[in-house]
Amino acid sequence: MRKVIAAINMTLDGFCDHTSAIADDELHAHFNDALRSAGVLLYGRTTYQLMESYWPTVVKNPTGNQPIDEFAVLLENIPKILFSRTLKSVDWTNVTLAKGNLQDEVLALKQQPGKDIYLGSPSLIAALTRHGLIDEYHLCVHPIIAGKGLRLFKDIDDMATLKLIKTKALKGGQLALYYEAVRK
Repeated sequence: MRKVIAAINMTLDGFCDHTSAIADDELHAHFNDALRSAGVLLYGRTTYQLMESYWPTVVKNPTGNQPIDEFAVLLENIPKILFSRTLKSVDWTNVTLAKGNLQDEVLALKQQPGKDIYLGSPSLIAALTRHGLIDEYHLCVHPIIAGKGLRLFKDIDDMATLKLIKTKALKGGQLALYYEAVRK
């Protein structure tokens, strides 16, 4: 059975805002390693539109920066599933618009053979946390206090217990924390 892994950047005070992150070469290399073990990426509309508006252009016109260019190519080639009630079509390569509900689609994906299922959309992370469907959380905490923005675990009402399985310190001051969900 495939694992569902929530992998995301966040500030020390729990906000997910890509403009507050330290997006250096080591961070891109860190996420490139994660993407190599991804069989499918799950996106919500907001994160999808953010990613789709930038990364395909890097594939067409590489920056010359190896970790960034590799990140773009990895994203391009991994199958992606978009969960959106408003978008009716997609243009990015390897993207499928989900037709069923989130819980049913993710449960079906978990049963399929292949590499793990990754998601990095805050809304999907919160929704799948509420449904108890996330197996691991890979949180890259940046040494920044943003003070405002989109909270990662917004609208979570029930406690979820996690077990720390690994840490990794990056030279830019980011700390990658790997947690496994503890099932009751």
